[in-house]
Amino acid sequence: MNGGLLVAGTTSDAGKSVVTAGICRWLVRQGVKVAPFKAQNMSLNSFVTREGAEIGRAQAMQAQACRVEPTAHMNPVLLKPGGERSSQVVLLGRPVGEMSARGYHGGRQERLLGTVLDSLAELRASYDAVICEGAGSPAEINLRRTDIVNMGIARGAGLPVLVVGDIDRGGVFASFFGTVALLAPEDQALVAGFLVNKFRGDVSLLEPGLEMLHGLTGRHTYGVLPFQHGLGIDEEDGLRVSLRGTVRESVVAPPVGEDVLRVAVCAVPLMSNFTDVDALAAEPGVVVRFVDRPEELADADLVIVPGTRGTVRALQWLRERGLAEAIVRRVAEGRPVLGVCGGFQLLGEHIEDEVESRAGHVDGLGLLPVRVRFAREKTLTRPVGEALGERVEGYEIHHGVAEVTGGSPFLDGCRVGQTWGTHWHGSLESDGFRRAFLREVAAAAGRRFVPAPDTSFAALREEQLDRLGDLIEHHADTDALWRLIESGAPQGLPFIPPGAPA
Repeated sequence: MNGGLLVAGTTSDAGKSVVTAGICRWLVRQGVKVAPFKAQNMSLNSFVTREGAEIGRAQAMQAQACRVEPTAHMNPVLLKPGGERSSQVVLLGRPVGEMSARGYHGGRQERLLGTVLDSLAELRASYDAVICEGAGSPAEINLRRTDIVNMGIARGAGLPVLVVGDIDRGGVFASFFGTVALLAPEDQALVAGFLVNKFRGDVSLLEPGLEMLHGLTGRHTYGVLPFQHGLGIDEEDGLRVSLRGTVRESVVAPPVGEDVLRVAVCAVPLMSNFTDVDALAAEPGVVVRFVDRPEELADADLVIVPGTRGTVRALQWLRERGLAEAIVRRVAEGRPVLGVCGGFQLLGEHIEDEVESRAGHVDGLGLLPVRVRFAREKTLTRPVGEALGERVEGYEIHHGVAEVTGGSPFLDGCRVGQTWGTHWHGSLESDGFRRAFLREVAAAAGRRFVPAPDTSFAALREEQLDRLGDLIEHHADTDALWRLIESGAPQGLPFIPPGAPA
């Protein structure tokens, strides 16, 4: 078998990442050696591979669904927004510069098609199947000429395309039909059919519509996936974060101790790797919420200042909102504060930044004895260490170089009283360390909170991925899906006018 498939969507957030992960997990359970692929990803939520390459976290999670190590070839182009109109371009795991949206779509993107096709070919030579994820919608007619992630990659590699639609949003039939009808004949010939996502209710009521859709397009629907809470994998488009929602909708067990522990995460601009707090949210009795007002810190037992693509901008935002003053007051009262990556940097004494913000010398909050200088070379590592008597693994993604001049050692950073700072993302996924840290926080906060002794974050992740695999196995036409992956799009699919504009 040397198969492939592109999972496209009628919109952003239609469920492409989840469906891709689900298909990957279903295939690997059938004994297929499979890999994920996304040619171009726009995300502030990234990960570091074993070889020190930066890729989107969604692809790292999809690799976990495949039970393989992630590599740079699985996400050759990563765009990390630095504002509304510009992004850092990460090519094959390494940053190659900042670029405006106009400059990128004006020519640079098109020139990267060969690079992404080479990465895809590399994966296809090593795996039985490669399941590719698109971005946004394949029918973005203003961007088709330079597209390297949807129909551009499908046509370049001869991949069949499955279009996912979120029926919970409404208008799914119009979205399916319109998506196909806005594609050129050569692109339409690769669109094999549809997959309905997030359906609530009796499927028999939907079936007449699916039959009419087949009559209109000549294309089958490969499955109807039911709506299920708590199925999301690591978010991809990191600019869209609910400020006051819970991190996950899934139900967790009641607290082991008498109290809950409340964690407030400052929703700083350009927040990156906010999934660092997922491990806390998975703990019974830990309540995690994102906040953007100082009064929301009042009842928090722990305040986290997370990573950000704009450290100086985040610092200014904290000051403008009154959050900086509230954090300083907390520290003076001996109440726990944790800074991660950019959040760690802004807790320090001062920042020299001629790289990210080009703001030069900026005073930090002065809560940790740390001086930060931004380097042009990005640090990308997967460190392993020890803290609070427990083994810890993490990953680092930052331009800021921290000089620690005091305090007690804490991972790569330091601790002063109940103020902690580190560049390490993902450290809280280490179960023993997380429990030890939460015990310290509970003691400092005066809470009778007890961490659950048996919470395994890795096991919870595996459980989540198996649930995605079950969705595909139980609610998709897996025989038809297998033929599609193995043999490509059916021959003779009809053209649906009007097609793409000239």
